[in-house]
Amino acid sequence: MGITRSRLHKRRVTGGKRKIHSKKRKYELGRLPAATKLAPNVRVTTVRARGGNQKFRALRLDHGNYSWGSQSVTKKTRILDVVYNATSNELIRTKALVKGAVVTVDSAPFRQWYYKRYGILLGKKRATDKIPETVSDSKKKRWASRLSDAKLEKAVEDQVKGGKVLARISARPGQVGRADGYVLEGAELGFYLRKLDKKKHKK
Repeated sequence: MGITRSRLHKRRVTGGKRKIHSKKRKYELGRLPAATKLAPNVRVTTVRARGGNQKFRALRLDHGNYSWGSQSVTKKTRILDVVYNATSNELIRTKALVKGAVVTVDSAPFRQWYYKRYGILLGKKRATDKIPETVSDSKKKRWASRLSDAKLEKAVEDQVKGGKVLARISARPGQVGRADGYVLEGAELGFYLRKLDKKKHKK
C-alpha cells in the first residue's frame, strides 16, 4: 500500500470511525522522507512531481548560502555540525539537515567580507587570510566612513572570531535540494545559546 495524505483512515474529531468510501487517489500520495544528512560527498536526486515539475531531493549536503541579516550579506559556507533541533534529539545525533535545524557554519567567508568592508580583521590573523601589505588612502577613508555606521553584536563577533557561527536552516533540503539559511542574531541567538547551555549542563 502506498503512502497517502488522505485522512479517511483517521478517526473523526469526535472519536468516531469514518467509512472509507473511496480508494486512494494519485493526488493524495505521500513520499518517504528525504532524511538529508550532513556529509562531504554531496548527492542530490530529482523526483518527478505533479504536472511534470521537478523536486530536488538532497540526500547528502555539506554547504549552503547563509545570510547575515544585520550586514545585508550572503555567503556560501561549509556546514560544520548540527547542534540543535526542536523536534527530536535523534535528528541531532544523525546530523539530519531539515528546515528549522540549528547548525554551526564556517565563519571564514564572513571574516573575509568584514575585513574587505570595514578594514577590521575579526580574531587572530590566519594563514588563509588574504590581506594586502599596503592599503591606499582612498580605501582607508572609505573604511573610516563605513565604520561610523558599523554595529556588530558582541555574541556574533565572538562566534566569528572563534571560527564558527550559529545559523538556522530556512530552506527545505528534501524539496529544493539546498540547505540555505541565516546567521542567528539578537533575541533568537540568545534563545538558542541558552538552550545549548542547558544541554551542556545536563551532560
